[in-house]
Amino acid sequence: MADIVLVHGLWNRGWSMVALSRRLRACGYTVLVFSYPTRNNSLDGHADALYKFISENRINRPGSDDLHLVGHSLGGLVILNMVARYTDLPRGRVVLMGSPVKGASVVKRLENLPGQKFLFGEIKGGLLKGFEQTPSGRETGVISGTRAFGFGKIAGDPGEPNDGSVTVRETLLDGLSDRVQLQVSHTEMLISSQVAAQVDHFLAHGKFEK
Repeated sequence: MADIVLVHGLWNRGWSMVALSRRLRACGYTVLVFSYPTRNNSLDGHADALYKFISENRINRPGSDDLHLVGHSLGGLVILNMVARYTDLPRGRVVLMGSPVKGASVVKRLENLPGQKFLFGEIKGGLLKGFEQTPSGRETGVISGTRAFGFGKIAGDPGEPNDGSVTVRETLLDGLSDRVQLQVSHTEMLISSQVAAQVDHFLAHGKFEK
């Protein structure tokens, strides 16, 4: 069975992926969780750290063939940045969960909020960075949430379907193998059994269960 590396989002650490990792391990995967200080580095810096983590943790793993990458929110941006810059990674699929791949408009809407520099730190520019298409040679799927409940609501209603922090439109890339919308909020993705089942289905089949 292929390995999975989970990459968490902003203001979290590896503990936030406990429920998802437990469910994926129950499906038979070997799951590694990359934990990193989200505010204290650039997107390039986090991508470099992820590459180092993968390199160090796949040494002497003879049963490992493919390496799937699953990112929530900012974690998806870290993954996309890494695979664009490193060409010697193992093959595998990518799942992006609520990742603002077109740039996080909520960050722009919060720019005038007192303390926003503390909120976002060095990663602010990375959250505004947009990607044009999916990684070359990697089947990529996107899970978008449509339950508008979360921190992003304090910045106002974006006026389009969203998960409380990221709009559906912001999660979409050219070249996707598949995408699915689920009635979950941005944070609920981390604990949802439905989301975990969809991640498993895409990693196994290259498409979501409709």
